Amino acid sequence: MFKHQQTIGKEVSCSGTGLHTGNRTTVTFKPAPINTGIRFVRVDLPDHPVIPADIDHVTDISRGTTLGINGVEVHTVEHLLAAVVGLGIDNVIVEINSNEPPVGDGSAVHFVNALTEAGFVAQNSPRDYLVIEEMIRYDDVKKKGIELMVLPSDEFRITFMSHPKRSAIGAQYTVMFSLEDEFVTEYAPARTFGFLSEVEKLREQGLIKGGNLENALVIIDKHVNQNELEYLRKLFNLKETVSFGKNGIVNGTPLRFPDEFCRHKTLDLIGDLALLGSPIKGHVMAVNSGHAANIELIKKIRKIYQKKEIRSKYQSVKSNDFLFDVNAIQWRRWVGC
Repeated sequence: MFKHQQTIGKEVSCSGTGLHTGNRTTVTFKPAPINTGIRFVRVDLPDHPVIPADIDHVTDISRGTTLGINGVEVHTVEHLLAAVVGLGIDNVIVEINSNEPPVGDGSAVHFVNALTEAGFVAQNSPRDYLVIEEMIRYDDVKKKGIELMVLPSDEFRITFMSHPKRSAIGAQYTVMFSLEDEFVTEYAPARTFGFLSEVEKLREQGLIKGGNLENALVIIDKHVNQNELEYLRKLFNLKETVSFGKNGIVNGTPLRFPDEFCRHKTLDLIGDLALLGSPIKGHVMAVNSGHAANIELIKKIRKIYQKKEIRSKYQSVKSNDFLFDVNAIQWRRWVGC
């Protein structure tokens, strides 16, 4: 694991269309000083509002992770964040001239390629890892079959199990043992996906305006006749015909991995975990998790470790029964806290 903080070696940009907004967007990554973290800057707006990429600035998780401040937002940031932390980058400024990063091919590869071109620079400050010391768990098993926990580990690992009710996918399982060794080749290329029954509704509701069959895998989860296929072609402004795929994907788009759907969910989880603000040493285990559950686990982790940080700072005698001992209380009174 990286011992020192890192930034990038030079400014680099990539452009494209936002998945949900359909807006044409350019993202420019810039080197940043020690302890800056990841910060989005809306350069298309007056005064260039800055949005820190942390859990306090999450404003929506319905169709991706949205960050915002004072009414200014950046949508669907999870793939970009995954690329940044997956490459071991701690400090970077992300200038964006619209409200959503480009979707590329639906994976994180376009961001990984841009950042790799920029190069990486080790900084003269140690990385501050968040070391998991006890199991932390969030679940919604009864209603949604979701379970998510993080366990102590000397490395950052993820085990992801997915078994959606839709038979077109079936159960999938993946384990990432090393972010440094596996992220670029095994997880960054995994593409976003959606179910045919949902995609039609989302498009009709004015969402996924930038979505098409080249930047998302559309899974056939219902019977569709030829008239409906023609409707889909017109809905997505496609020139080519739309067909059933023998692999259960519209137009039979080949998968990059047999478990690509599960790997993409892992990619999303890596991006969401970036919102902790510190890399973790822990083993994250997830079952059917999505953005909402990811964010809930991150909130629990942060709450526990904020309390531990305060306790280590102010307790002269360690105890789980109280947060401040008498010495800490007297000290806080003396300094006027």
